[in-house]
Amino acid sequence: MTTEPSPDPDAPTGLLDRARQDYRDLAARGLSLDLTRGKPAPEQLDLSADLLDLPAGRHTAADGTDVRNYGGLQGLPELREIFAEALQVPVEQLLALGNSSLELMHDCLVHALLGMVPGAESRWVDQERIAFLCPVPGYDRHFALCERFGIEMIPVPMTPDGPDMDVVERLVAENAAVKGIWCVPKYSNPDGACYSDGTVARLAAMATAAPDFRIFWDNAYAVHHLTDEPAEIADLLAACAANGNPDRAFVFGSSSKITMAGAGVAFFGSSPANVRWLLAHNAKRSIGPDKVNQLRHALFLRDADGVRAHMDRQRAVLQPKFEAVQRVLETELGGTGLAAWTRPKGGYFVTLEVPDGCAKEVVRRAAEAGIVLTPAGATHPYGDDPRDATIRIAPSYPGLADLEQAMLGLTTCVRLVGYEKRPAH
Repeated sequence: MTTEPSPDPDAPTGLLDRARQDYRDLAARGLSLDLTRGKPAPEQLDLSADLLDLPAGRHTAADGTDVRNYGGLQGLPELREIFAEALQVPVEQLLALGNSSLELMHDCLVHALLGMVPGAESRWVDQERIAFLCPVPGYDRHFALCERFGIEMIPVPMTPDGPDMDVVERLVAENAAVKGIWCVPKYSNPDGACYSDGTVARLAAMATAAPDFRIFWDNAYAVHHLTDEPAEIADLLAACAANGNPDRAFVFGSSSKITMAGAGVAFFGSSPANVRWLLAHNAKRSIGPDKVNQLRHALFLRDADGVRAHMDRQRAVLQPKFEAVQRVLETELGGTGLAAWTRPKGGYFVTLEVPDGCAKEVVRRAAEAGIVLTPAGATHPYGDDPRDATIRIAPSYPGLADLEQAMLGLTTCVRLVGYEKRPAH
């Protein structure tokens, strides 16, 4: 998080008056701009247009499987080989499934609630209390899954190296009701943090009161770099196995923000026991994934180097947008003491922190001026940010010109609300 210095106490008067006039001008423009969700822009989706012409009459996978037919619950081997490196999962322990990793997380929760994960003493639904640790700020859809199934959410502060491990270790050791933790380990949603090797090691080795504790390792941005220095994270699955906790990690990933968000492929990786567990449950709900789409992706991406080359093209679209966000924030809010923000090296989001008690009002004022933002509080369990200070910015979808206008409008709202809360000298 970049923290901006407090304003000069001798700054000229009239800052609030200027902010009010700027806001009146903004509202008069009749804008209609949306920064709510981290969707790929049409230009990014166009990079995968060739997928629509594949598999071009071919219907046989590398191992001879007829992809038009039933079966193949594990997914195509050639596609699993392409993504095994990025997701840090051995090919034989990686499943290629439908188009949504969120769907896989949902299913794993349901199967844990209604069945028994390896190492469990009973079904989760039969236990008096179930809780998950939720690093904050975090991903609202993770929180929505917990809320949907009545799983208690316990916030854990994020640091630049991942969740505060002193807090995590204490909570998992003292209460067997704590069954899991949500993690977005690389370019976290929404603050862009990358888990340090030390954090991964402690997650893998920590003592847990629950024998069936699970790390939901949502590696959604594994290859989504914005710089020439891609972040690297330690191999959680290997670390768990090395520390005698082979079943601890559920690894999730997808190609949704790599190729086509509505027609990607989702992946699940874990220990052999956990893979057998999920396959057994999947066999009762499906006779196999969409192998035609999997073959299409394998032919389009070719190999791990093909993924890297494709993501370089994605970066060429995204990087100027993230640079524009930084430029506007620095120009409009730098030195005001009204905001701090992240400078992510990958992923899809920028986190903006405004003075305590201001985020909801900033979002409301922005909406009145035609700029829709993710609701304040969405980055915290139950939609409750105790400080009312965090705003998630999603730069990916708008065109560059619209993004710049939206950011100028947002910073106008930050100045207005900030100076109203703390009148200028």
